[in-house]
Amino acid sequence: MSAKIKLIKDFQLVSHHGSRPFIADARYRADGVKKPVLIFIHGFKGFKDWGHFNLIADHLAERGFVLVKLNLSHNGTTPEHPVDFVDLEAFSQNNFSIELDDIGVLIDLLHTTGSPIPRDEIDLGQLFLIGHSRGGGLALLKAAEDERIKKVAAWAPIHDLTERWPAEVLQKWKEDGVYHIYNGRTKQDMPLRYQLVEDVYTHRQRLDIPKAVKTLEIPLLLVHGTADETLSYQKTEWLSGLGRYITLVIVENANHVFGGKHPFIEEALPAHSQMILDKTITFFKSE
Repeated sequence: MSAKIKLIKDFQLVSHHGSRPFIADARYRADGVKKPVLIFIHGFKGFKDWGHFNLIADHLAERGFVLVKLNLSHNGTTPEHPVDFVDLEAFSQNNFSIELDDIGVLIDLLHTTGSPIPRDEIDLGQLFLIGHSRGGGLALLKAAEDERIKKVAAWAPIHDLTERWPAEVLQKWKEDGVYHIYNGRTKQDMPLRYQLVEDVYTHRQRLDIPKAVKTLEIPLLLVHGTADETLSYQKTEWLSGLGRYITLVIVENANHVFGGKHPFIEEALPAHSQMILDKTITFFKSE
């Protein structure tokens, strides 16, 4: 009989920025066999338990991976409220540098004796990242600065951190000090302080996604849907032409979340999500 999937729920980490606590969870088949490690990174206005992400995590654990998901420290949630944006002040202070550092905190923890995952279950020589949307861009950037990461799958990734900011928007943003993004699902006006822009321009080299793709010498999987209402799939096609070891998957008629939604109550994954998950598993299992 195969070993049961074990869930390590909501273990706590501490951000290097303001000592802010954040949480992650892990699931794996507890069979005493070392397994590749996948870290899943959510996107903008996202969180680790959004929609069908737990179902995706279960599938990956069943296929022989240790799957770890995290709530980035300044995504607006808290350890006590992991699926609600109850801290919009933290959300307003978020930036890409903080998020990259948060991923680093998790990776560092997995390499210590304080890791919540038993050493005999985890193969850190096969440390992989999966990121969706903004999380896809973060995964590519983190791989470019951390040699411990051996493969990356980016689903509907952002390709550039400044292109979506027109000059007139930036000018008003700077004058006001804050820019609000409306969240149609939660009916919240979510504030972004201008420090987000300053972070991008201050850390241009670290936060240059096309440069990261050009310089990475590890396998990358880029996935995008042709019906993405948020990010153009043509930009991912362009990004795929910059690197050496890239597999590009374009999914006809798939939207930005590949059929997912929040909340997600179905027992089976949407067809497009299942398709990209199968492609992702094949990618990570290949030599």
